[in-house]
This record gives sequence, structure tokens and C-alpha cells, in this order.
Amino acid sequence: MHSPLRTPRVSRRQMLQSGALCGGLLAMGDLGMLSQLKPVSAAEAKLDPNVVRLDSSIEPLVRLIEETPREQLMEAVAARIKQGTSYREVLAALLLVGVKNIEPRPSVGHKFHAVLVVNSAHLASISSPDEHRWLPIFWALDHYKSAAQRDVEERGDWTMSAIDDSQVMPHAKAKAQYVEAMENWDEAKADIAAASLARTGGANEIYRLLFKYGSRDYRSIGHKAIYVANSYRTLSCIGWQHAEPVLRSLTYALLMHEGSNPSQRDDEADRPFRRNEEIAAKLRDDWTTGKLDSDATQAMIETLRSGSNDDACDQAVQLINSGIHPQSIWDAMHVVAGEMVMQQPAIVPLHSVTTTNALRYAYETCGDDATRKLLLLQNAAFLPMFRSGMGGRGRVKDVTVGKLSEVEPAKSPQSVDDIFAELGSDPMAAAQMTLAYLQGQENHSAKAKQLIDAARVLVFRKGDNAHDYKFSSAILEDYYHVSPAWRDTYLASNIFLLRDSQRKDNQLVSRIQSALA
Repeated sequence: MHSPLRTPRVSRRQMLQSGALCGGLLAMGDLGMLSQLKPVSAAEAKLDPNVVRLDSSIEPLVRLIEETPREQLMEAVAARIKQGTSYREVLAALLLVGVKNIEPRPSVGHKFHAVLVVNSAHLASISSPDEHRWLPIFWALDHYKSAAQRDVEERGDWTMSAIDDSQVMPHAKAKAQYVEAMENWDEAKADIAAASLARTGGANEIYRLLFKYGSRDYRSIGHKAIYVANSYRTLSCIGWQHAEPVLRSLTYALLMHEGSNPSQRDDEADRPFRRNEEIAAKLRDDWTTGKLDSDATQAMIETLRSGSNDDACDQAVQLINSGIHPQSIWDAMHVVAGEMVMQQPAIVPLHSVTTTNALRYAYETCGDDATRKLLLLQNAAFLPMFRSGMGGRGRVKDVTVGKLSEVEPAKSPQSVDDIFAELGSDPMAAAQMTLAYLQGQENHSAKAKQLIDAARVLVFRKGDNAHDYKFSSAILEDYYHVSPAWRDTYLASNIFLLRDSQRKDNQLVSRIQSALA
């Protein structure tokens, strides 16, 4: 039986065929030509609670992206921007064209990264100088066209179907049906309820449910939690009037599973959540108070390195109940995720970092105390599961973050240029140089900012896949979420999966230059 979200569409198949600290890296080089587009101010790119919501005129822009061949899309969108199309309108169209046309099946990943990466591109954009803010968005537009072609080839040109307005329910009934449908993994009922909630409810109330269900199971190695966090963040910028197709797509993604109904069996992917619902109740009433303690963080790190997911959750509860602040637990989880990247700079540990970023965002954003407890414990449970996934791929190095400070780096970095030049040939040396550079006696905050800015520029220039944007946006954001005692170690460990300066530039810059000629 077809999902209520599936409708084949043949016509699109035919269309798709057709400063001193930083040295030279931050000079931007040939990225300056982006100033030929209408600059995006920081105020425009960031959320304004009083902004007028976008209206139905967004549909023509979505259609333009759908119908324009990939090799002509840069020129077409650049022309619209020159005519006055705003950043928010392009961002909204980029998200909506993805949720409408790309199915989050068989996995909430792969080609669906065209949707997952939208918020990461947005984060990169708002962290850039005004004249450079279009580059991540143009990259994401091009990536969508590639993913849409894959959807045609793999899923028969899926597109989201229209909702039957006669089935839309009042808010209270919709919320009750949504919870029941999600608990029972009922796609049809959940779809109608999601559309109803989008029309009758508010973002905070609805996303409290979505934060919970996004963390419920380990299927798709964290992409469900990532989609929840990223969709909330993008909707906060583009406006809630665009929520209905996003919530329907998101709900469909969260219900992804293999085989029979997960509520009627005992899958490994579901066990931590069922157990954590019970042990979360054991956390002390004032669990969000307590003291920061590096010894407690180190104890949690050791458990995450070698214990089971049950061990990790039990340790978190024990430490918090002994008077430790949850931040000490989050510090350990961020550090261990980064350590995994050192041990195996590949796809599984990359997602341990981006999933931790998503769950941390949900934890900080969700206003429901019970859900926040679950989010922390689910992250603790997922990290040993990521570690197990790494083992299944082999070649896990026997190295810990402690090695970064054990010896002086062979080369003493004078600027971030030295670090990113070394990264391509010797990532461990580059990581050690990073830690030494950041822990110098002078200008620590300035050095950190220059390194972060240089890393982002290199993604713009050298990045060639969605993970470059997802990963870099996650670690550069979470650097400031980790306590000062651990944050330099966190950033140094994650440099293994950033882009080095010796790598060949991608072709996007020259394509945009051509579009602007």
C-alpha cells in the first residue's frame, strides 16, 4: 500500500535530465565576487520575531527551482535576487522544494541530505560577512538538484500528495491522534494529525512532541533527531506559515522503520528509550542545578569509552543525583563524540557529532522537563551505539584526546594557515597544532574566532558534500556549548574532518561567477 505522502510525478523526470592571526585564508580570495549580489544583512538572516511572514508568492520560486535545469539554476536564482527576492524567500523555497519532492525513505539520510543540510547552510550563512552569505545557499540549491535526480532514479520521482481538507481536525483531537499514531507507528493517522497541528497549533507545543519522537530510536544513525532540530530552526527563520509540508515530511521521516510495527517488538534501536523513560524519573527534582566538575566529566568520558548504553545512562543519573550539573555530562558527550572522529575520521563518528549537536539544541530549546531528561539520556545511550557502529567498519585507531596534549607538536603554528596546510598530510599533527595554538598565552578568544572563520571559509571553497556543511556547522556552534576547560580539546579533535587548504577548490565559485557575468 502506498504511503499517504506518495504521488508519482513524471514531468519532473524530463526536466531533471536536461587579519595577522589568520594570514591568507581569511582574505577570502576570489569569494569577493559574491558582493555583486544584493548583500544579506545580519538582521535579515537572523530571526526577527516581528517579521512579516512570507505569503503564497513563495510557490513560483519553488516552481522555478523545480523546473529549471541544474546547469541553469544558478543564473535563474541570481537573476531573481537581483530583482529583489530576499534571503528568507530563497531559504524558504529551498526547504520547501526539498520536503515536497524528496522522500525521506528508505533512510532519513542519503539523498534527503538536501533537506537536512538547509539549516546547516543557513548557519554557515549567518556566520559569514554580509557579502558572502549567499554562497552556502547557492551550494545547497545545486545540491538539491543532484538529490532530486537521485530521487527520480531511486524512488520513481516521489512527491508529497495533497492533504484531504475534510479530514483536518481541531487542535485537541489532532494532538491526541498524533500522539496515539506516533506511539503505534501509524503513518496515515499521523499524517492527517500533523497537517492539522500545523494549521491549529504553535511551534513550541508541537516541537515538544517532535523533540521526543526524534530522539526515540537509533534508526538512521541520528538523522531523525537532526531533522527535528534543523527543521525547527529553519522554520523559525522562514515563518510558521510554511510548517504544514515540513511537519508532514518530518512525521513521515520519524516513522521510518524496517519490518513489522516497532511498538510490537523489541528492537535494539528502541530499547534505550524505553528504559530511559523509566530511569529519567530517578533524577533529582532540582536536576538542572549542581556544580561543574572536571573529574565527573572525566568519569563520564571513561564510561562512554568502554561501557554499554545502559552503563552510560546509569552513570549520568548517578552523577547528576550526586550534585553534578548536567553541563558536565554534556561536556563528556561532546568530547567523546570528537574523540571518535580522531579514532575513525569517517561517516559514523561524524554523525555522533552532528547527532549530539541536534540533541543538545533540542535539550536547550525544549521547555518540557521530562523531555529534556530523555534527550540527555538518549544522547548518552546513542554514543556507545555509534562506537559499536565504528567497530563494525574496522580500522578504529587506539587514540584518545589525551594524546593531543601529551607532546609538543613537531611544528609550531604561527597562524591558522599553518594548521590547515598541515591537515591534508598529517591530521594528527594538525590537531596537536590546533590545541597548542588555542592554548597559547595571548589572544585566546581572537585565535579561536580566526580558526573558526578560516574553517568555514575552507568549507565554502573546498567542500563538496552535505556532510561538510552539516559537520562544520555543528562543531563550530558546539565549541561555545562546551565548557572552557574542554572546548579547545573538542575543536582540535574534530579538525580531522574539516577541509584542508591544499585540497582543490570546488567548482561552485566559478559557476556563481559565470551566473553573475
